[in-house]
Amino acid sequence: MKKVLAATLAVCMGLSLTACSGGETSAPAETTKAAEESGAAEAASEEGKEAAADNDFLVYGIYKAGDQSWFINEGNAAKAKVEELGGQFVYCDAQMNPETCLKYVDTAIAEGADGIVICVPDQTMSQAVVDKCSEAGIPVVAADDALEVNGEKIAPWVGIDGYNIGAANGEWMGNYAKENNLIDDEECGVMFLTMDTVSSCVPRTEGEKDKFFEVTGFDESRVFYADNDGTTDKGNQAATAVITANPQIKKWLVMSANEESAMGAVRALETAGLDKDSCVIGLGAYLAKDEWNAGKDVCMKASCYFSETAIGGTSVELLYDYVKNGTEMEMETAVPATVCTPDNYKEVMGEAAN
Repeated sequence: MKKVLAATLAVCMGLSLTACSGGETSAPAETTKAAEESGAAEAASEEGKEAAADNDFLVYGIYKAGDQSWFINEGNAAKAKVEELGGQFVYCDAQMNPETCLKYVDTAIAEGADGIVICVPDQTMSQAVVDKCSEAGIPVVAADDALEVNGEKIAPWVGIDGYNIGAANGEWMGNYAKENNLIDDEECGVMFLTMDTVSSCVPRTEGEKDKFFEVTGFDESRVFYADNDGTTDKGNQAATAVITANPQIKKWLVMSANEESAMGAVRALETAGLDKDSCVIGLGAYLAKDEWNAGKDVCMKASCYFSETAIGGTSVELLYDYVKNGTEMEMETAVPATVCTPDNYKEVMGEAAN
């Protein structure tokens, strides 16, 4: 009889932060890290052995940065959908560690999962993930970041239409620049916070750039780029470096590839004392709405809202229809998006604005 796994967020997120530490660590630290990673996978497996034996729909959700709000919300939505369908869901935090991610894939296979939803920490591991799942006969759906080789998807994907969402942000920012007479202001600069190693994020920036320049014809000598890994800390560091290197710019228009790095730029502008005359637009709105709910007058003046919960629920629905009904999965499924501001975010986001 197939082994089954009962999911609890606390167990699968139990990996220590040392799992994401850099290479300059002592041997004892490396030993501890390996033990903790192994222990988390073993704990997940033990949970599975205690689950109800009559369950017949087991799904693993393996997320690259499971401590981020986006993935927590997405995982909760996936869990709710699985349970609605009478199954069990396991939430696993890969902590941006490819080795940890693959260990969770192995655990899912060992426990006889019916399907895997995954957002890998490194897209160069896409083929390895798909090969493992194919050999085990387990369907896999990529959430947010595609499983791909040379730009071609090799597994069904659920996420956002990156280019058009970026274009919506670029158009909004372009109109903001027009309305505030910033296009020809020599003290105004544009910053793009990029994530060039993540294929799902590259078209977001391309869309932002294309539409912004189309709307404004902005002088590219006052346009700056800073790459980061999509975390708030790295976004803050990247933005701070650009701000510090360009003291002639007093008013910043910042577009990003995700919500966390945008919030990092907000904090960097606040620290530099430039936030009052600057504007940041995010992607996701799940951090922006917290600032707006608190009544803060922040320079995050807009964010393109797309529902991580829609991605979580849809990814599970695709798996269920395939496993139970034999319905072939589309290779690409995109969820809709809308730019929101402090004036309309509650209407646009609904309950997600709380």
